Amino acid sequence: MAEKSGGSKKLLWIMIVLVLLSSAGAAAAIYMVLDQRNEQSADGESQLPAERETPVFTRIDPFTVNLADDRYGSRLLYTGITLRVGNEESKAIIEEHMPQVRSRLLILLSGKQASELTSTEGKEQLAQAIISRLGVPLTENQPPLDLREVLFTEFIVQ
Repeated sequence: MAEKSGGSKKLLWIMIVLVLLSSAGAAAAIYMVLDQRNEQSADGESQLPAERETPVFTRIDPFTVNLADDRYGSRLLYTGITLRVGNEESKAIIEEHMPQVRSRLLILLSGKQASELTSTEGKEQLAQAIISRLGVPLTENQPPLDLREVLFTEFIVQ
């Protein structure tokens, strides 16, 4: 009988150790899950979704421009442009001074050749040139315009 009780004591100790190990494993898993939730909550609080900004656009009526002569002779550009600006003040300034804006654009565009404007890169360079040209103040004491993007809504070269 002594042998039986020694074997069952070993089995009892093995079961106790297994229960303690599984309890420790479960506790560690619970701790990790709760810690991960706390990190996500802290990240969520610090990374609040940014308030969506409504874009501000101002449309320039389409116009036709004679382009600089190239090897094909006289060419025309018909374009419609919309400007995305950063605030309502910039939109109001552009709309108040639309004749000046259109004049600057006509002068800029009339100096271009058709071959410059037909590629994607040419259009992107033209957009940057428009931003640069319109960035020059239209009147004295004018606050700087917040021009974000030039959008071509119509663009035909003939």
